[in-house]
Amino acid sequence: MPTVSPTLLPILMLFASNVFMTFAWYGHLKFKESPLPMVVLASWSIAFVEYWLAVPANRWGSAVYSAAQLKTMQEVITLVVFACFSVLYLKEPLGWNHALGFAFIAFGAFLIFHKWA
Repeated sequence: MPTVSPTLLPILMLFASNVFMTFAWYGHLKFKESPLPMVVLASWSIAFVEYWLAVPANRWGSAVYSAAQLKTMQEVITLVVFACFSVLYLKEPLGWNHALGFAFIAFGAFLIFHKWA
């Protein structure tokens, strides 16, 4: 296992994997004139890199976090990455309803990570 903290490494790797996956799934929306088979192949190529990050992140992260915690982290990270991607790359604004929805998801994440007595 690499020398980065075992609690931090999976988080960093999940962030990186989500950047790749977001581009794989949504990056082509700026290139709607490209043929769909070419877009699918390009997306698969990008997603291949994502898997090389996500699978080890979950494997190494399972030494520190439960599967539910890892999945919750991944979902929250996905929303953060997608929100940035949507605003910065796709130039689509986020509204109050997005913020409220994200807040509910963040509350759900809090419940997953909170240790009840």
